[in-house]
Amino acid sequence: VQLVESGGGLVQPGGSLRLSCAASGFTFRRYAMTWYRQAPGKERELVANITSDGSSTNYADSVKDRFTISRDNAENTVWLQMNSLKPEDTAVYYCNARAMIGILKMEYWGKGTLVTVSS
Repeated sequence: VQLVESGGGLVQPGGSLRLSCAASGFTFRRYAMTWYRQAPGKERELVANITSDGSSTNYADSVKDRFTISRDNAENTVWLQMNSLKPEDTAVYYCNARAMIGILKMEYWGKGTLVTVSS
């Protein structure tokens, strides 16, 4: 099982980045997907999530109207489009997959990608 994030980097305030999370080794279409982030010295926080079929999304108030989560179950990929970035968006961004398979709660994490917003 792998979740591999990519697309992080250094961007100026007001800029945009698109993060990708490529999944393999499990049945991606059965899993809800979530982006989390963790800033230095802070707790990990939920950024956005999307249901297994992509029909519903949810965002943290701090990113609403700036970030968009999407997925393609044929490509086993979830994305996070981040616009109007602010210095407070600086964090390591993690991809998470979660599902109930029968009575088992299955959960996987990626290793993260660093986003730095700075002039």
